[in-house]
Amino acid sequence: MTVGIVSTGIYIPQTKMTSSDIAALSSIPEEIIRQKMGIHEKPIPGEHDHTVQMGIWAAQQALKKANIEPKSIDVVMYMGEEHKEYPLWTASIKMQEELGAVNAWAFDVQLRCGTTIMALKLAKSLMESDDSIHTILLAGGYRNVDFIDYTNPRTRFMYNLAAGGGAIVLQKGYDKNHLLEADIMTDGSFSEDVVVPVGGTKKPLTPEDLENNHYQLDVLDPVGMKERLEQKSLSNFLKVIRSSLAKSELNEENINYLAMLHMKKSAHDYILSALGLHEEQSIYLQDYGHIGQIDQILSLQLAIEQGRIQEGDIVTLVSAGIGYVWGAITIRWG
Repeated sequence: MTVGIVSTGIYIPQTKMTSSDIAALSSIPEEIIRQKMGIHEKPIPGEHDHTVQMGIWAAQQALKKANIEPKSIDVVMYMGEEHKEYPLWTASIKMQEELGAVNAWAFDVQLRCGTTIMALKLAKSLMESDDSIHTILLAGGYRNVDFIDYTNPRTRFMYNLAAGGGAIVLQKGYDKNHLLEADIMTDGSFSEDVVVPVGGTKKPLTPEDLENNHYQLDVLDPVGMKERLEQKSLSNFLKVIRSSLAKSELNEENINYLAMLHMKKSAHDYILSALGLHEEQSIYLQDYGHIGQIDQILSLQLAIEQGRIQEGDIVTLVSAGIGYVWGAITIRWG
């Protein structure tokens, strides 16, 4: 049994934040933001760019490209962020309604910026285990940029956070773009390093928290996290990529394109070099920043539009997310 990608969809807000804007807010020289952090500009949400809505717009694009009738969708899986229009809200059911997927059932999944890889693995497993599921829509949005305080140096590695939506349509038995195998690993030693420290049950939100700008992402142990992450992060990227390929009976020499999340330029270049890949075999998202779990969908769609992926190519998607999670999935394109 095969599961293939029928189409992808992307929504990018029109409002942008530039490297000079970030420099002015953070007091970091613009050259460092452009050269070291790798941010030239990034989309940020406009007035109507709500998290789930951006996923809906991306899903509409994907369905139109695939010429798929919403009534034929069996499952709608929301793989966007928890920060959305309302708290304590099942976003996938709203997406189902707005898209007209009246014959589907819907649920939400979340693994921070690793959600797309996990959702693809889960969708494939659902199709393999349930004969009634033939078409699955994965869609979601991301705007965790709302939680960034550019005056907080502890979170400077997240100054690239941006906004947007993405979607993927999958079908069982589709004759191309086959999902192969995924590999995911998590490390709980980072589980409470990056959090919004107020607003949960441990510390309910107060007027003082809002007034003092505490309702933002923060790093509780910046020195310890940096030391632990430097020991593990890049090696774990390579580990999940190689494991995904090995499970797919391939190796790194077979990769034609690597769809990576946005990270600092030196790390991006290191991953490519370690795998023996050239610069043109990936796209550095310097004009988009980090749109969370949407990065892999964006990189894949841009590569297709730019002719970087050809029939028969091996494409690997790789992600990482705070918590910490690393994941990769391999696709045989065409």
